[in-house]
Amino acid sequence: MKHRLASLLFLGCVFASLALSIPVLADDADAATENGESMSEIQAGPRALSKAFRVAARRATPSVVTVFAYGQNVETTDEEAETDRPGPTPPQEESVDGDAIPLTGLGSGVILRESGLVITNNHVISGAKKVVVQLADETEIEAVEVHGDPDSDVAIVRIERDKPFDVATLGDSDQMDIGDWVLAIGSPFRLEATVSAGIISAKNRKLTRIRRGRLLQTDAAINPGNSGGPLVDLDGKMIAISTAIATRNGGYQGIGFAIPINQAKWIANELAEHGRVRRAALGISLAELNPKVAKKVNLPVGLGILVHQVIAGSAGERAGLKPMDVILEFAGERVLNPSSLREVIERKPIGSVQEVKISRAGKEMTLQVELASIEDPTLQKSDEEEKKEDVKKEGELGEGESGE
Repeated sequence: MKHRLASLLFLGCVFASLALSIPVLADDADAATENGESMSEIQAGPRALSKAFRVAARRATPSVVTVFAYGQNVETTDEEAETDRPGPTPPQEESVDGDAIPLTGLGSGVILRESGLVITNNHVISGAKKVVVQLADETEIEAVEVHGDPDSDVAIVRIERDKPFDVATLGDSDQMDIGDWVLAIGSPFRLEATVSAGIISAKNRKLTRIRRGRLLQTDAAINPGNSGGPLVDLDGKMIAISTAIATRNGGYQGIGFAIPINQAKWIANELAEHGRVRRAALGISLAELNPKVAKKVNLPVGLGILVHQVIAGSAGERAGLKPMDVILEFAGERVLNPSSLREVIERKPIGSVQEVKISRAGKEMTLQVELASIEDPTLQKSDEEEKKEDVKKEGELGEGESGE
């Protein structure tokens, strides 16, 4: 009797539990089918995004490499010299002309040409006595040629072998906008082919150490070792090169910067063909006609780009440009800010003649300008002169850019 009673009590507990669970399951079903959506429909978006990430990473990864630099004139800390980190462990010392040199730099890179042209950051390879590139399959190849451009922090490394290399597909960085998904690929802390996801957080950022060009900002995780690696879109096309982070602890804090590929590929081609970047210039100082500046000079906001100063003997002066002119177009392209004008100018052939459409005292006119090299002595100023002009410009206009 006691056994039967115990069985009944046990079964009663089981039925009670089932009864209690049924409303919960019903609530889940109601939640899953709210507004007529099934669970599969709810998950369709995230699953599609996950698949897009997977496909993009698979397309882009084969062309991503790890770059090891040896013998740079830097001090290696005990932490940097550790050999028990995860990821590839290259020889800590290499022999060059019989002398052992330490591993001093590590970064990432991307293969641009089947012949072995690799793009990376200048700060990764600057001053190195030897550079070794490790491919996605862990094959190591010593670089036969290295060139860098400190002003843009872009560098190229050339490697060779008998068969073609896997190359990256390039996208159009001008088409990227804030909120677009991107993947950062590289070798953070020697963990090769690491992929992280994020979005374009901002555009046209500027860093002090990168004098030429504007950057994309992203929240995709970028850490030491990612420098030179690609930022790719959801099609797996490279749209930028990871270059720097804003941090207070030396690691990722949600703010990374990348060089737009439309800017970087031009620099890479210059380095590959000439060993240096040949930039054209006008020899003028510029200011953006934002509300603050426009009010001070009594000109419409956004009319164009204000010519603040013209250097004596420069290409700009020879063309007839004067202070307070407003540049509307250059070489047929509408220009809206000093950085975009700088990019248009510097990529034109040195010595070529270009049309400049300006507004002077309310009247539009077109001038012909023969572009000079940025190394033109008439365009060079001492650091002290530049500082004085910057101070004067800040006082008079509040904001501006110089050196076009």
